[in-house]
Amino acid sequence: MKTTTLSVHTGGQERVVDLTPDAQRFVAGSGDGLLSVFVPHATAGLAVLELGSGSDADLLAALAELLPADDRWRHAHGSRGHGRSHVMPAIIPPSLVVPVLDGRLALGTWQSIALVDLNVDNPDRTVRLSLLPG
Repeated sequence: MKTTTLSVHTGGQERVVDLTPDAQRFVAGSGDGLLSVFVPHATAGLAVLELGSGSDADLLAALAELLPADDRWRHAHGSRGHGRSHVMPAIIPPSLVVPVLDGRLALGTWQSIALVDLNVDNPDRTVRLSLLPG
């Protein structure tokens, strides 16, 4: 198995970060297999969705409605609403798998791999890419 980690700086704001170019570079020239993408954080997740056409903002808006940044959360250290960041990975999981065919991600035309981070208290994330050859 081939593996590496990415360091992603999300800053002090809620973010959706496109990981697709990094993932494609990682699998380039590797033949067929499965790419596992994993974020080892209790407050971040991964999604496959269309990016750059407003979907990023729509996702963050939907999460803000579903998981408001207010004082309702029992897990209450850090910034206001921090507990919602710990609930989010149950909705947007911390891992995903993408097929790789002939060294290319087998994503649909408008699909991208995205890191979703609501935690404004942790500006730096690690993402693990692991390729299991076919």
